Amino acid sequence: MTTNQAQDGRRQLSDVELLQLKRWNTPTIYNGWEQVTRHDAGKDGFNLEEVHDFMPHMGPMVGYAVTLVIEPSNPEHRKKANGWRDYRAYIAETPGPKIVVVQDLDKPRVIGALWGEVASTCHRALGCIGTITDGGIRDLDEMNSVGFKALARRLCVGHAFVAPVRWGGEVEVFGRTIHPGQLIHADKHGFLAVPPEDEQQLLEAARFMDDNECQTVLAAARAATGKSTAEILANLDASIEEFSENVISRFGHKGEWQ
Repeated sequence: MTTNQAQDGRRQLSDVELLQLKRWNTPTIYNGWEQVTRHDAGKDGFNLEEVHDFMPHMGPMVGYAVTLVIEPSNPEHRKKANGWRDYRAYIAETPGPKIVVVQDLDKPRVIGALWGEVASTCHRALGCIGTITDGGIRDLDEMNSVGFKALARRLCVGHAFVAPVRWGGEVEVFGRTIHPGQLIHADKHGFLAVPPEDEQQLLEAARFMDDNECQTVLAAARAATGKSTAEILANLDASIEEFSENVISRFGHKGEWQ
């Protein structure tokens, strides 16, 4: 079992734990997260603006954030000496798996794309598995071929004057502030940026909530064939009560159905 250490000294989740998290969709991970976090599950953690997953067939991606700010409309950024080289060195020295979170200062306009065949291939070589960018992407078929997942605002034709503006700091994408090294779970529903203090409890909480749903509410609902409406309602009420009691017993508060 491989376990990495974040740059701030925290223990990152092992490869096995990350693989297990990847087996569930992002809403399921959210269901576990809301039980263990002290943050506001009604406004924190997830994207607040619409985001498009251009590779939903790849399933969820799970990794740690590396961050970048771009402004493709501004040619001045290309004058920065060694900008690309220094940025690539930052990416290379950061433990993976990595998700590149890119804030585009041209928002709401999309003038040019960082991401295409070349950028995704190079980042894949440096241990990155995908990106979340509030700008655009292009070369969609080629990015698919590389196996580089992208959640973005939209597709784009050109790259304009794209160059690194700054990296390794706090960014804001789709209404959510992301810090370098933050664990991210993302799929076609959007993304969840997990607060560092919630990482270690996340997997077991998600597993518990998924099992709890399957053994109570879902089991009752799928056993409705041949029963009267009164019986179905009674069984659903009983299953929801059991679901909530299980959540209270494990986490000390009710689940979503009561």
